[in-house]
This record gives sequence, structure tokens and C-alpha cells, in this order.
Amino acid sequence: MMNVHGAAPGAGSMSGQGGAAGAVTGGISDDGRGESENQRLDRNWVELLQELRVMQTGIQILTGFLLTLPFHAKFEQLDAFQVTVYLCLVTTAAIVTALILTSVNLHRALFGRHIKKSLVTNSDRMVRVTMALVAFVLAGTAGFIFDIVIGRFAGFLMFGILLGVVIILWVIYPFIVRRRATREQAGAGTQTG
Repeated sequence: MMNVHGAAPGAGSMSGQGGAAGAVTGGISDDGRGESENQRLDRNWVELLQELRVMQTGIQILTGFLLTLPFHAKFEQLDAFQVTVYLCLVTTAAIVTALILTSVNLHRALFGRHIKKSLVTNSDRMVRVTMALVAFVLAGTAGFIFDIVIGRFAGFLMFGILLGVVIILWVIYPFIVRRRATREQAGAGTQTG
């Protein structure tokens, strides 16, 4: 995910040139793109919208799947725990959908007021919360299916495994990539300096 300045949190930009390491022109950090703060905010807003589009497609598929379950004959055979898990998943999927749409609504509410930095910053925060909830819905849906098909233990096991995989892919892997890129950037800076 991107932060307000077009970089992963705690690192330089994806192009490998960070805010602190980049030249400073006119009081604005220049990451080598030669863009003004407004241009950077516009670019970051477009990148956030792209992330939201990807999330929207994924959550629509999961939500659509969840919403069709009550219409299957086997749904009536669910025990109280499975019904509770199902309702929690549907509720969380609806909250994720609302969060995704909140960024669009926030844009509408702030449109033309020349406060894009606030829009990008707040949308970035919402995307982070949304990603955490998407991870829960993804792992929960897989666990729910395994619970129904194989059994309760398999459901919990799948939930834990998938949540672990998501944490590795969405948190640990980006951290490793960011740290490696920061080291390479620092090494390139000392070689040219």
C-alpha cells in the first residue's frame, strides 16, 4: 500500500528514491519525478483508486458467494456456531464494501475544496483497515467452507493457515521488500556520494 507521499510506509517511493534521500526543492521532497505536491497527491489518489478497484472486485466475489449460501438446501443443516460465523462474515463483508465506498463518498464531499492531502491521507487509512477486514473475510470464508465440508477442526485449521499466509504475503513480504530496497538505495547513495 502507498502512503500519502507515494511510498510504502516507512520507506522511499516504489521507484527506489525516497523522500528523505531525494532532493528537496521549494520545501517539497522530490523523489526524482519532478512533480509538485499537488501532482504527487493526484497520482497517489489515482493509485489508491486502483487499489480500491482491485479490492472491490475481490470482496464482490466473496460477498456474492456468501449471499447465495442461504438459498442452498444444506444451509438449513448448519449448527449455531456455523450460522454465527456466517452472519459475522456477511456483516464484515458489508462493512468492507461500505469502507471501499467511503473513499468515493469522501472524494465527493471534499471535491473542489482544495484539500486533497486530507482526502489521500484519510483514504489511505481506510484502505489499511479495509485490507485487514478483507483478510478476515477471506480466511473466515475458507475456514467456514472447510468447517461445513470436513469438520470444525479443519475449519479452524484452514482459517489459521490462510490468515497466516495472508499476513506473510501482505505484511511480512512487503516489509522484507521495503527493507531490501532501502538498503539498496542507501548502498547506491554511498557509492555515488
